[in-house]
Amino acid sequence: MAQLVLTVVGDDRAGLVEALADTVAAHGGNWERSELAELAGAFAGIVLVSVPRDRETELVTALQALDGLLRVVVHAGATASAADHGRQLTFTVLGNDRPGIVRDVTTAVRAHALSIDALTSRTLDAPMAGGTLFEATLVVRVPDDADTAPIVAELEQLADEIQVDLTLS
Repeated sequence: MAQLVLTVVGDDRAGLVEALADTVAAHGGNWERSELAELAGAFAGIVLVSVPRDRETELVTALQALDGLLRVVVHAGATASAADHGRQLTFTVLGNDRPGIVRDVTTAVRAHALSIDALTSRTLDAPMAGGTLFEATLVVRVPDDADTAPIVAELEQLADEIQVDLTLS
C-alpha cells in the first residue's frame, strides 16, 4: 500500500468532504486520518489515505480532476512515521491575543530540536475583560531518552515574558 498525504483547499460549500471521500473510495483508497476546517470562508485540510500501489496513479489523476471544487496537492507519505519514535509533550498557551505568539513558542520548541506533531489555535472573546484571547495547543515529539525539564523550563519562562498561561498535559 502507498500512503498519500493530501492537502486540500477550496471555497467552503456543502459536499466538499463527500466529493473527496467518494474519489478516494472509488479508487480503492482508505481514508485513515484527517484534520479539516472552515477558515474565513475557505475549507482547508490535510488527509492521510492509503491506496494499493497499482491504483496510486489512478487516484492521483482523479484527485486532480476535483480542481474547481477543491484544489488537492498530493504528497507521498513516508514509510516510517516520526510518531513511531519518542513520546509526546502536550501544552496549551492562553493569553491576550497579539502578533508573534506562535513565532515565540515555536522558536522555543525548535531551539530544543523538537518536532511539532500537531498545532491547533484559535482566537476567542475574553468573557469578562473584553478583548480577544489567543489559545494554542501544541503536541511536540520528544526523544525517549530526552529530559523534558529544560524545554518545560524555557516554555514557562517564555510564558512569563509574553504574559500567557502555559498548561502542560
